Amino acid sequence: MEPEELPAAGEEDERFRLHLVTWNVGTASPPPEVTSLLLLNSEGPAMDMYVIGLQEVNSKVVNFLSDLAFDDPWSIFFMAVLSPLGYVKVSSIRMQGLLLLIFAKHAHLPFIRDIQSQFTRTGLYGYWGNKGGVASRLSLYGHMVCFLNCHLPAHLENAEQRLDDFEHILEMQQFAGEKVPGILDHDILFWFGDLNFRIEDYGLHFIRESINGSRFSLLWEKDQLNMAKKKERFLQEFREGPLKFKPTYKFDLYSNEYDTSGKKRKPAWTDRILWRARPPLRPAPEEGEMPEEGSLSVSLRCYASHMGYGISDHKPVTGTFDLEIKPLASSPLVTLRPVGEWSAGHDVTVSYSTLPEFPSSAWDWIGLYRVAFRHPNDYVMYAWVQDNEISSGEDARQVYLGAEELPAAGGEFLLGYYSHALQCMVGISHPFQIQPNRTSAEKDPLWDGVGATEELDSASSLCDF
Repeated sequence: MEPEELPAAGEEDERFRLHLVTWNVGTASPPPEVTSLLLLNSEGPAMDMYVIGLQEVNSKVVNFLSDLAFDDPWSIFFMAVLSPLGYVKVSSIRMQGLLLLIFAKHAHLPFIRDIQSQFTRTGLYGYWGNKGGVASRLSLYGHMVCFLNCHLPAHLENAEQRLDDFEHILEMQQFAGEKVPGILDHDILFWFGDLNFRIEDYGLHFIRESINGSRFSLLWEKDQLNMAKKKERFLQEFREGPLKFKPTYKFDLYSNEYDTSGKKRKPAWTDRILWRARPPLRPAPEEGEMPEEGSLSVSLRCYASHMGYGISDHKPVTGTFDLEIKPLASSPLVTLRPVGEWSAGHDVTVSYSTLPEFPSSAWDWIGLYRVAFRHPNDYVMYAWVQDNEISSGEDARQVYLGAEELPAAGGEFLLGYYSHALQCMVGISHPFQIQPNRTSAEKDPLWDGVGATEELDSASSLCDF
């Protein structure tokens, strides 16, 4: 994997590419591959962030209790796919069958801060988590962004209940801090999931004929969510791309055929992705005036379903977005690097410097990571910053790492600084090499000092970039 350049202070607007997935997986296990779902073979720059919202993850008591102690199979699956490509899991939250995962490229980790998660149960009058919403919010280059994954009540006749539950989720989910306490206070809110809105009035035959003829616009005006957006004020600020793909529910398993069971459920766009930009506090600048510093805007590049996945009765839906960012935070709070060349079997030194506003703590630590690490706790070794400090100057400080914990086989690694006060990684080094211990290398004649990466199967992208 090629080393990434960390963003430089004072750069012009940055285009941040976000790929968002929503999928009701119907208690199924992960599929063999997700190459096309994640657009891993698409042309152009790689995604900067993946946000994956799942519904109906297997939530039997035995599975749920084990997932509380260990990562669930879906989290492990996506980490296995994305970590070799340089993505790190920065946030995850699960509420029974609802799961929300956020992955970001290494270079962005120092600029993703104030990560908080919340959940709201709405099943059984708020006592059961089979329905409801899970949210993760974060500061992205100083801008507050929130992701809300929902599973709302089913069935055609429950449109009002769906709206009531969504309003309840918006009211109940509060975050610590005065700046952005509620979901609607964020600069950008992404709302997605199995929202369960159906198509009213039309019969099964008319809906299927319209779908077969790709006349989706005939169905838009009777889509319950589109209808609600025209009358419900709290929905009118939410935007959505055009529904130019087939309704994503309900399919026979491992098939592109709509429900052939005795129930013959009517197809519907139950799986949706919407977004809302917070209205500006100040009026837009007049002609000739400078725009407000630190702006953020979002545009949709592609809104699509993925018909090739048949593990559940829903097809996954993705939204690919460009975020135009003028950073409010353009320098990492901590800059760190290895001192000199590192070799296994020898004590080594890390040099780091901090910005004046950084809230250091006795519980801060520096971790040594393999380049394809999965999350901040996936370190090879770590050292408490204050306990292992060996020198302190105006410009930088140094911390030592003991030889006994360095990996004898060597390889390519990163250093990360984890802040206890901020509960996130606030600094990351460029990749560097640790030379193997010669004794270890001599014992293993097959060792060549280079890690292998797993190749992913190719698949065609649904969106043109």
